[in-house]
Amino acid sequence: MTQIASFLAPNLSLNGVDDVVILGGGLAGLFCALKLAPRPVTIVTNAPIGGGASSAWAQGGIAAAVAEGDTAEEHARDTIAAGDGICEHSIVHGMTAEAADRIHDLLSYGVPFDKDLAGKLELSREAAHTANRVVRVRGDMAGKSIMESLLAAARNTPSIRVIEGYIGSELLTEGRYVVGITARRRGGTQRITIPARAVVLASGGIGHLFDVTTNPREANGHGLAMAALSGAYVADAEFVQFHPTALNVDLDPAPLASEALRGEGARLINADGTRIMEGVHPDMELAPRDVVARAIHRELMKGGKAFMDCREAIGASFPEHFPTVYEACKSAGLDPVTQPIPVCPAAHYHMGGVMADASGRTSVDGLWAAGEVAGTGAHGANRLASNSLLEAVVFAARIAEDIQGLMPHPRVRHWAEIDDREDQASKRNPQERAVVALVRRVMAQHVGVERNAEGLQTALALISKAEERCHRSSIRNMVVAAKIIAGSALMREESRGGHYRSDFPEKSAQWAHRSYVKYSQIQALAADALESDVGRAAVKEEHTL
Repeated sequence: MTQIASFLAPNLSLNGVDDVVILGGGLAGLFCALKLAPRPVTIVTNAPIGGGASSAWAQGGIAAAVAEGDTAEEHARDTIAAGDGICEHSIVHGMTAEAADRIHDLLSYGVPFDKDLAGKLELSREAAHTANRVVRVRGDMAGKSIMESLLAAARNTPSIRVIEGYIGSELLTEGRYVVGITARRRGGTQRITIPARAVVLASGGIGHLFDVTTNPREANGHGLAMAALSGAYVADAEFVQFHPTALNVDLDPAPLASEALRGEGARLINADGTRIMEGVHPDMELAPRDVVARAIHRELMKGGKAFMDCREAIGASFPEHFPTVYEACKSAGLDPVTQPIPVCPAAHYHMGGVMADASGRTSVDGLWAAGEVAGTGAHGANRLASNSLLEAVVFAARIAEDIQGLMPHPRVRHWAEIDDREDQASKRNPQERAVVALVRRVMAQHVGVERNAEGLQTALALISKAEERCHRSSIRNMVVAAKIIAGSALMREESRGGHYRSDFPEKSAQWAHRSYVKYSQIQALAADALESDVGRAAVKEEHTL
C-alpha cells in the first residue's frame, strides 16, 4: 500500500475515515479546502494540483459590483437577463451580494488584482454587463494568478492533503448516503478507496466531450456522471456555452481569444472584411455569447471563415494588455497586432450540472457540488461573462460553512494509509481510445452550437452503442455524461440561451423553467434512440462500431 501526495499534512483521521474529501483541485476545490481549515481535508485531483483546472485558464476575470455607483442588484439583473428566463433568482441575488466579500477573501490570499495609482481595483466591462465590474490581473491572467495564490495558501495550510494523478471513478454509497469515493490512477492500474463523512464534487466541466473546446483534458464530465450514477438529480444539462472566439488553429484544447478583446473594440469579420454581427444583434460583438457563437458557426457552415480584427482597437498594445492571447497567437504563427486572427466557436462552459441548492447540497445525502460541475441555477440558460469564477468561490465558501455547521467536531487522529489496489481493467486499450474519439466527434456534430431531433437521436444511439466497448470507469463516465447532455437537449423542445434547436427555433412559454433529470430517464431515451429508424441507420453507417 502506498500513499501518494504532493504535499501532506501531519497524518490525522477518525477510524480511517476522512472528514471531507474534495474531488477536484481547481478554484472551487481549493477555496473550499481553505475555508474548511483547520478541519482536515483531502483533495483528489487528476492532474498536478491546479494544472488540469479550467479556473487557471480563465482570461476574463471575476465579476463583482465593487465600483462606486454599481450595485449587487444591478449585477443580478444582468445575470438574470443573460440567463434567458430560467435563472434561480434567489441564488443569483445571493451570489452577487456576496461577491465583494469573496473578492476580499481572494485579496487576503494574495491575489494581485489590478489596481490604479490610488489603490482602487481596476474594473473592465465584458459582454452583457451594464457596468465595469470585472476584476482582472494583468489584463488576461486572472485565472492563472488566482490559482497560483490559492496554491501557495494551500501549501501553507497543514490541514490540506493533496493526492495527485487520480481521476474519480465512483461514489461509495450506503443507503441514501455518500460515504466516500474511489479513484483510479491516471494511465495506471491502481485504484484507491477513500471513505469520507462528506464528499464535495469540484471536478469541473464537460468541454472535452466535444472535438473543439477551450477546456483542459480533465474537463470530461466524470464528476457529473459519478453523481448521476449514484442517483443524484442533474439540472439544466442541455445548456452548454460555446465560446464564440477560440483560436481556429487546430490545437486541442483550442486557445481562447478572450471576451475582453471584443470589450476593447475588436471586430468580428469574414474573409471579405464584412462585419459578421452586422444586422444580427444591436450590441454587435458585445451580444450574448450564444448569439455571437451562432453567427460565427453559420459563417463557417457556409464554407466561409471568421476572424477577430484587433488591429485598430488594440494594435501595438496587444502584447502588454493581453499577453496570454498574444503568446497563443505567436505560437500559431499569427501576429494579432498586424493581422486578423481566425476564430471559431468552442465548447467552453456547462451551465447545467449536478443539481445543488443554495448551500451546495445535492439531492444525495453527504454529497455537495461547487463550481462548473454544479447546477445551482445561477447561470440559467446562458452564463454571464466572468460569473463562473464568482460562482465557484461563493458556493465553495457556502459548502465549507454548511459542512462546519453539520459536523462541528473534526477528527483528531491520523490519516489512514490509502487503499491502493491493482486493477487490470484500468489499463488503456485501442477500443476505448476509439470510443473517446467517437464521443467527441458525435457531440460536436450533433450536440453542438445548433441541434435538432434527428441529430440528437443519432448522438444518443451512437454513444450508447459505443458504451458496450467501455471497460474503464473513466471512459464509461465520459459516455454517461455525454448521454445526459444529449438526452436533456432532446427533451427540451425549444431554443433558449446556449441551447439552440433548429427544429424548434423559438422560445416556448411551456419551457420557461429549469430541467431536472435522473439517469434512469436518460437511459430510457437512449434505448428508444437505439431502436428508432434514425438510430439503427446511424449505428449501421458508423464504421468504428
